[in-house]
Amino acid sequence: MNQHIPQQQIIVMTGATAGLGAHALRTLAAQPATRVIVGARGAGRAVPQGVDVVPLDLASLADVRRFADTVIARLDGARIDILVLNAGMQSAATGARSADGYELTFAVNHLAHYLLARLLMPHLADFGRLVITTSDTHDPAITPIAPKTLDPKALAHPEKGGFGTGIRAYSSSKLCNLLTAQSFAASQEIRDRKIDVIAFNPGLTGGTSLGREASRARKILMTALMGTVFKIAGRFKPEYVMGTPERAGEQLAAVAAGDLAPPPGRLYVSLLKGEATFPDPSELARSRTARDQLWNESAAMVGLT
Repeated sequence: MNQHIPQQQIIVMTGATAGLGAHALRTLAAQPATRVIVGARGAGRAVPQGVDVVPLDLASLADVRRFADTVIARLDGARIDILVLNAGMQSAATGARSADGYELTFAVNHLAHYLLARLLMPHLADFGRLVITTSDTHDPAITPIAPKTLDPKALAHPEKGGFGTGIRAYSSSKLCNLLTAQSFAASQEIRDRKIDVIAFNPGLTGGTSLGREASRARKILMTALMGTVFKIAGRFKPEYVMGTPERAGEQLAAVAAGDLAPPPGRLYVSLLKGEATFPDPSELARSRTARDQLWNESAAMVGLT
């Protein structure tokens, strides 16, 4: 008697070796008949047994292309069921540049993932899922310094640096993540292929790898702020209540696996005190004009038509 062999599920993920992504990876990799391919910078990353790690430097568009080519070759004709774009970075200022000359936060958080999604989308299975991690820092109603306008060229080549520009660049890049998700969700091809697109906000989360390049003094300052200022602010604004990477990772895995989904017609899943909510993103994040502008200008920046 022939035994039924379950079809293998294939997941491709960035941002899976630290913080909430590492917790999500453990959950996803433990699912039966699941193969996970992870893009990670450097070597020797600690991942669950059986997870395939492919080198990926999101600060280089050429490396993003190499990663996509490697993944496609290793798929050998198989399709990706779930694509999770979770990696992100945050700097103190906007002086650093990517290998392609773009402001580093914008390049890593937005352009690299935009390009990767474009390259891998033809290899995503029908009825598959695209998950892009964003942040409620994109929303001026929650974060006062959140972007109120969008100028992709200015984000790519900022004229001014200095104190506060780093977090502004981060919140702008998270707006770009949301707009990218909106663009994919609005695509007729994506609709015809019944691909789910979800933008996931883990909320304010401790123990992440954001700001890992920061100086020791800045890390100490941020830890102090999270333990004092945010704790007090959380009494008045629930978005400032600190969550754990374990809980955020658990919820990200649930979103990726399809166990947690927004209501029909929505794509934004936002954790509030560790629980999933489905609010509207900011007005700018829902703008079709901003959405299309970002898509077209990003395509030019990464060399796509």
